[in-house]
Amino acid sequence: MSFRATVLTLYPDMFPGPLDISLAGRAREAGTWSLETLQIRDFATDKHRSVDDTPAGGGAGMVMRADVLAHALDHAAPSDDPRPRILMSPRGRPLTQARVRALAEEPGIVVLCGRFEGVDQRLIDARKLEEVSVGDYILSGGEPAALVLLDAIVRLLPGVMGNESSGTEESFENGLLEHPHYTRPQRFEGRAIPDVLLSGNHRRIDEWRLAEAEKLTRQRRPDLWTAYEKQRKKAE
Repeated sequence: MSFRATVLTLYPDMFPGPLDISLAGRAREAGTWSLETLQIRDFATDKHRSVDDTPAGGGAGMVMRADVLAHALDHAAPSDDPRPRILMSPRGRPLTQARVRALAEEPGIVVLCGRFEGVDQRLIDARKLEEVSVGDYILSGGEPAALVLLDAIVRLLPGVMGNESSGTEESFENGLLEHPHYTRPQRFEGRAIPDVLLSGNHRRIDEWRLAEAEKLTRQRRPDLWTAYEKQRKKAE
């Protein structure tokens, strides 16, 4: 059974976008996964097809209405639909590779793309939406974030990557950033490929790659390095 993604958005034309090319595009064409988009405005009940209103208590911007979004979500995913319901939100839990792997094991996913100042909290509570963030920055809407989420998931679906080990030998898979990579030519502008990578000694190569990954993580992501060291000490 293929992975089934449903995206609720005010801008359906943004999809599939980049998900229609490369690995994700070929996988969709092969039936490994499917993508459905729903126009949220189609579930509005007034003649103006309103999906938002002014925030209770005052303030700038507009808030997406709970009633309209509830109609859209209930149509996309009835109560017996087992797929996780995700709201792309800058205040959500940061997306991690571990969460992506877990979502790739699901039968699919329902993604709500927020706009304006946000979504009525009552809708989030009533429909038990999981808020997910792709970074500590603000986008104009949830659509670019949804594309990121879906791309991360689809590449992990069975058969999508030609080399299955590619998905396990990457940054974040073992708590570290990935080691540097090299290929031909052997020398580039005076810079040579490290000798160890040309040695044919796979044990030494693995040791070098681990050491480089640890060094990069310690330098660039002290948060990851702290967690990695704690985990390593537990295993000792």
